[in-house]
Amino acid sequence: MNKRGRLMIVSGASATGKDTIVSKVIERYPDEAVLSVSMTTRSPRCGETDGVDYFFVSEEKFEENIKSNKMLEFAKYGENYYGTPIEPIERWLEEGKIVFLVIEVKGAALVRKRCPEAKSVFVLPPSMEILESRLRSRGTEDEETMRVRLEIAKDEISRADEYDYIIVNDKLDDAVDDIVTICKYEQHCESRDEQAAEKLKKCKMMNFISEVMKK
Repeated sequence: MNKRGRLMIVSGASATGKDTIVSKVIERYPDEAVLSVSMTTRSPRCGETDGVDYFFVSEEKFEENIKSNKMLEFAKYGENYYGTPIEPIERWLEEGKIVFLVIEVKGAALVRKRCPEAKSVFVLPPSMEILESRLRSRGTEDEETMRVRLEIAKDEISRADEYDYIIVNDKLDDAVDDIVTICKYEQHCESRDEQAAEKLKKCKMMNFISEVMKK
């Protein structure tokens, strides 16, 4: 019988590289790790595949899932629903997989409440200046949109202390290694004697967050 897997929540402000980090981890361990796929009622865009990019369903089907308590979390943006279906996650966990759920902080709070056994990682930028530079390099936002994005980012970063682990994405390979180390620890360490050390590391990281927020 497979050992039950682990649900890993990953959050971070826009342009912190959280999606890239998780995709790199899965590339390294395709047989052990998998990315949770969200469900939505919007129509597929060009190049998107059902079951890979999203599970595309009707509004009626989505609302049936809500009523049947089959959604781990969900929200409605504009006219469309978005959310995380429970069934595939539960199947992957039973298979012993590490299931990554890349999600914003509000959704992550709902998942942690419903799945207290899940572990969570917050991805920080090296500084707010670098985060702003990464956002500007996309060339997709005007100044007002940029201002709003940065304010949202600061708000999200201020909630990093809600997470079990905090990493800094300065060098991509190092950030990927950090996630891998966390996963190995959570999957294979039966003892929690190291919790005190983890809390100490987290306290030190809080000081770093304060410095990031000042910059």
